[in-house]
Amino acid sequence: MHLRILIPCLCLASLLSAADPGRQQNTVILDETSVKNLDIQTVEAEETLFEETVFALGRIEVLPGRNAIVSSRVPGRAYSVLALPDQEVDVDEELMWVESRQPGDPPPTIKLTAPMSGLIAKVDIAVGQPISPDQSLIEIVDLSIVEASARVPEHLASKLKKGLKAHIRVPGFPDKVFEAELAHIGAYADGESGTIEAAFHVPNPDKLLRPAMRAEFNIVAGSIENVMAIPRAAVQGDVASRFVYIKDYDLKHAFVKTPVVLGAENHEFVQVKSGLNAGDEVVTRGAYSLAFAGKGSVSLKEALDAAHGHPHNEDGSEISKEQAASGKAGDHGHEHGHGGSWSMLTMFFAASTGFLLVLLIITTLNHRKAVA
Repeated sequence: MHLRILIPCLCLASLLSAADPGRQQNTVILDETSVKNLDIQTVEAEETLFEETVFALGRIEVLPGRNAIVSSRVPGRAYSVLALPDQEVDVDEELMWVESRQPGDPPPTIKLTAPMSGLIAKVDIAVGQPISPDQSLIEIVDLSIVEASARVPEHLASKLKKGLKAHIRVPGFPDKVFEAELAHIGAYADGESGTIEAAFHVPNPDKLLRPAMRAEFNIVAGSIENVMAIPRAAVQGDVASRFVYIKDYDLKHAFVKTPVVLGAENHEFVQVKSGLNAGDEVVTRGAYSLAFAGKGSVSLKEALDAAHGHPHNEDGSEISKEQAASGKAGDHGHEHGHGGSWSMLTMFFAASTGFLLVLLIITTLNHRKAVA
């Protein structure tokens, strides 16, 4: 019975006695200038709605039925061209005049107008050039709504259904996310690329999205509630050893390297199964730089001295009465420093170990007597 009580106590004592060295080894402490130079930013870890997403690549296209071609029904030459590329026009607005080949003095002219409102995408005619009825002269597109066409791998086709939301990004506007719902799924798969089309109708009031732009799609296939998740940028390390930096609750400009176990991830967040508590402030921007910052620009002793208002040892431990009396406070690691490390906890550990050894001897002797 005594052994069952003492063993957990001894384990706890051993863990506590090792806490300070671990903190010293895993804590990066910076000065204010370093924090600004590294542009350290944090987010609060919290349980949230975690989205399961399907990633795909694609392009922006003109929505079917939202483009028009201007041509002339009679042959002739371009007498006047008023249309300019990237010009907004209204329906029936004057675009150009065609001088007919029919005889006359002057020859008769025909006005060509815009068949729809939109943006002039192409002007393939100049003043004086000949014109034939089969020639495309001007192209107009309506970009107020565009089609974002994603090429989704075939093996993920079962996750697609109309109405799913997607987060769409284009390289030209990396900080902007366009939201849209899945409008239709392609009737045919692409045999060469092994993909199927998933088309989204995206509102485009500012005309930022242009046809043929490359796009990245994160299609939300499902969601999980009450999941601890953090931005992917916060996670450092290799596949076998993941860790994050947490802002120290006590010390200013101090960040503690903390191992984590991860789960599912999407384009923006990663699930944390263990290692974090709700409310922990996790470093996002600057986390990669912290991994190469060593112990930082400020020692643990300096930081603790400033935070608590009294001196500490170099490893961050409290100064013992013996150290204070000898006047060797903070001289940790030398003769007096080692003496100061004999704290009450260490003494308890040593005494308990001795007591356990005595109990083992007594138990062995009693066992031998019983056998005899």
